[in-house]
Amino acid sequence: MAVYDLSRSTTRGMIRNLCRPTITGMENFPASGPVIVAPNHLSFFDSVIVQALMPRKVAFFAKAEYFTSKGPKGMLWRWFFNGVGSVPVERGEQAASVAALKTALEILDHGDAFGIYPEGTRSRDGLLYRGRTGVGWLALTTGAPVLPVGLIGTEELQPAGQMMVRPRHFTMKIGAPLYFDKLGPDHSLPARRSTTDRIMDEIAALTGQQRAATYNQSKPDG
Repeated sequence: MAVYDLSRSTTRGMIRNLCRPTITGMENFPASGPVIVAPNHLSFFDSVIVQALMPRKVAFFAKAEYFTSKGPKGMLWRWFFNGVGSVPVERGEQAASVAALKTALEILDHGDAFGIYPEGTRSRDGLLYRGRTGVGWLALTTGAPVLPVGLIGTEELQPAGQMMVRPRHFTMKIGAPLYFDKLGPDHSLPARRSTTDRIMDEIAALTGQQRAATYNQSKPDG
């Protein structure tokens, strides 16, 4: 907890002082119990922002290479991602995706918060893409409330294709928790789809983004 507290408090202080974010709806975050945090995804820093600013620890998946990179930069990545509670996951393999969802179930079963991007990967054009049904599967399997989160302006912190990080104001809106029936892991695909669509509708209401009818596709640098 000491590493987590230090990492999160340091990051939170930097974000608040440099970016002066506007944050609304913090009272909507459940004080205890499992919760699925579901933000839109515009920037590499979205997970950092959510993990630093939310009132409770939120575990997100992070690329496994962040935990295995060599040298001083690799050590810094490991310190940070371990500190904020990120979970390493291999990308692009079906077996790895299944294992990742099982890890998410364990986190929620322990009464903790787990963050997942319904879009899968970050939007490069500002559109809100169709939600992938992993978030619906988690919600219906566990019965945990889903907290929709709208991030606005985070893409300005590090525009796509640029290495420099630029402090910029952004907004984070936290919606009211969404509750779904606990159906267990063997629920129907239509139920999973409709649950995911409901979550995406709430995210869209928070962000005001134009919707895309298709899934977002990962780029080489994710």
